Amino acid sequence: MTDFAATKAMFHLPEGMIYLDGNSLGPMPRGAPERVMQMMTGEWADMLITGWNRGGRDGAGWMVQPVALGDRVGRLIGAEPGHIVLGDTLSIKVYQALASALQMRPGRKVILSDSGNFPSDLYMAEGLIASLQQGHELRVVAPEAVLEAITDEVAVILITEVDYRSGRRHDMAALTARAHDMGALAIWDLAHSAGAFPIGVADGGADFAVGCTYKYVNGGPGAPAFIYVAARHADVARPALSGWLGHAAPFAFDPTYTPGAGIERMRVGTPPVLAMAALEAALDIWDQVDLKALRAASLALTDRFIAGVEAACPMLELATPRAHDLRGSQVSFRFADGYAAMQALIARGVVGDFRAPDIMRFGFTPLFIDAGDVDRAVAVLARVMTDKLWDRPEYRARGRVT
Repeated sequence: MTDFAATKAMFHLPEGMIYLDGNSLGPMPRGAPERVMQMMTGEWADMLITGWNRGGRDGAGWMVQPVALGDRVGRLIGAEPGHIVLGDTLSIKVYQALASALQMRPGRKVILSDSGNFPSDLYMAEGLIASLQQGHELRVVAPEAVLEAITDEVAVILITEVDYRSGRRHDMAALTARAHDMGALAIWDLAHSAGAFPIGVADGGADFAVGCTYKYVNGGPGAPAFIYVAARHADVARPALSGWLGHAAPFAFDPTYTPGAGIERMRVGTPPVLAMAALEAALDIWDQVDLKALRAASLALTDRFIAGVEAACPMLELATPRAHDLRGSQVSFRFADGYAAMQALIARGVVGDFRAPDIMRFGFTPLFIDAGDVDRAVAVLARVMTDKLWDRPEYRARGRVT
């Protein structure tokens, strides 16, 4: 059984702050500064360019880290070893997966997604369609309508497993099975899933999966994204972004592109070595976590928060499903002045975030959040709402990041 009191001590948490925004940016692992400094002084400083071959804490070079760390992330999402690579941004990985999937279904033109998907994924789909100019269509339906909308017109479904606003969770296995029955492929965005609960991309039949490591995984701002390609597609999926490091032999400097074997072909740019060092520190914590225990603790915390807020704040409307199998690891409430209310909360040491038009969003990560934090957060929220402490001009001024 995971000792969550011990994992909480492994994170730097500012004194007096209750941090309920790990679903947007995870806090810093205490081991991250030392690990990054070790990379800078023990590897970059002393090894210089030779670090690509011989650097790394365990003797592995920087060049192989994207797949080595990918395997460690793979444990969190139920992937087979050797089928995840890290690097670039989530948007790039969405583009890669979608372009590959469309090429594997050349006779079909429909990309199916839902209105709960993160807009960036939809933007990437729109941009790819415009570039291809082959008559593809992005079809967006309500989250509850996805299953019935998967027809034999669909080339690929592009679904974020957990709705970034409501926290509603899709049934990955059921939707993937339906897609396959209809001859379509399935791409899953795990940005709000990886590190939130156990995932089974291999067992669930996902064709591709993508995600980031700066949210629940706690890899730090700008931490690299990942892409998973199922074993059955690994040597046939054509990489749309034919980057140098995805070449079968990048240092042969062949003037024409030959894709690398398996997941290596999904590499694009130079590995972000500093960012990977910080991510390693986070994965050292994750290596100690039982994912079933994580899920049980997450559900207990979110149940406790929902019950507390509904008892104390009747003016807030629950947007997150009550059913455990439909819930991720966040709780969202609707409130017309949600932005101002969230700023008032943050000013009092309870940090969540806001998503337009009216969602107050709170993330629950058992690695560093416990029942005492939940109770204190409920008490502060109740005071802010009951006394209308949010109704001040300074709480209505919006920054670039909400």
